[in-house]
Amino acid sequence: MKLSTRDAASYFAKPDPRRTGILIYGPDSMRVALKRQQVIAALIGPNGDDEMRLTRIPAADLRQDSAMLLDAIKAQGFFPGPRVVFVEGATDTLSKFIKPALDEWQDGDAQIVVTAGQLTARSALRKLFEAHNNAYAAGIFTDPPNRAEIEADLANAGLSQVDRDALDALTSLAQELGPGDLRQTIEKLALYTMGNSAPVSAEDVTACAPTSTEAALDDVLNIVAEGRQAEIGPIMRKLEAQGTQPVGLCIGALRHFRALHAACSHPNGASEGIGRLRPPVFGPRRDRMLRQAQRWGRPKLEAAITMLIDTDLQLRSTSRAPSMALIERTLIRVAMYGARR
Repeated sequence: MKLSTRDAASYFAKPDPRRTGILIYGPDSMRVALKRQQVIAALIGPNGDDEMRLTRIPAADLRQDSAMLLDAIKAQGFFPGPRVVFVEGATDTLSKFIKPALDEWQDGDAQIVVTAGQLTARSALRKLFEAHNNAYAAGIFTDPPNRAEIEADLANAGLSQVDRDALDALTSLAQELGPGDLRQTIEKLALYTMGNSAPVSAEDVTACAPTSTEAALDDVLNIVAEGRQAEIGPIMRKLEAQGTQPVGLCIGALRHFRALHAACSHPNGASEGIGRLRPPVFGPRRDRMLRQAQRWGRPKLEAAITMLIDTDLQLRSTSRAPSMALIERTLIRVAMYGARR
C-alpha cells in the first residue's frame, strides 16, 4: 500500500507492529535515514539494538544469500519483544529476494524495513510494496519539514513549551537547513533550555542556530545598513576566504535592502511593514531591521538599491574589473550614503 505524505508522517511516529513492513525511498539519503531511524525506534524502543532485536542486512549481502532475509524474519531472538530486520540500500534487483519474505511473513515475525534511493513509478521494488495488502511504501521528498513535523521533533526532544515566534523561527530555519542540521539544532535547543521553565523563545532559537557563511553575510549587510564603513574591509576578507562569490554577495545585499524598502513602503509605517516580510523575521533581528529601515527612509533606500543593481549588472557583464573589489567599493559607497544626514 502506498502512504501519502501526511499519512507517512503519522505512521513513522506510531507504526503498526502487525504490518509486514515498509519501504522508505527518496533522493535524499539523509532524509530517508532519519525516517528509518524514527520508525525503527518506534517499533523496538530505545534498547532494541542493544537487545539484538534489530538485524541489519546490507544489500550486497542479500544478493549473495537470497534466503538471508526470510531466515532473519523467522529467527527467534534472545530477548523478548518486537524485532525488525533492516535492509539498507535496496534496488530493483533485490525485489525477487524480498518478495518471498513478504509473502511468507506471519504475525510474530520480525517486521521488515527497507530503504532505497530514488525509485520511479515503474520500479519493481515500489510495485512490490505498493501492491502488498499488509506492507507500505513511503516516498520521502526534498520538501522542507512542515510545522507539524517540526512540532513532533520538538516533542521528541522534550520541548513541550515553545512560543509562537520560536516556532516561526524554526519553520523559517527549516527552509535553509538540511534535515540533519535541523535535527541537531533542535537537540541543541533542548540542551540549551534544560532547566528553564520559560517557553522556548525566538532568541533561544537564534542562539542555537548553526553559524555559517550566512552568518558572516548577515554581519556585513548589517554593517553596511548601519553605516559602519570602516568595518567592511575586514569582514570582506573573511567572506572571500570562505569562498563567497561577489554576485551572491550582491544578491544578498539587494535582498536585504529591498526588504527594508518593503517595510518602509507599508502604508501603516515600517513597524507594521517589518511584520509583513516574507520570509518573516523575528526577535532581535526584527528589531535591528526595523531600526535600519527607520534610519534610512524610503528615498535613500531606493538610491541604495539603484547602486546595487548597477553593480550587479556590471558583475554579470564582461568587465575585467576585479569582482570582489567592485562589490566592496559599492558596499562602502552605500554605507557612506546611509550615514549621511
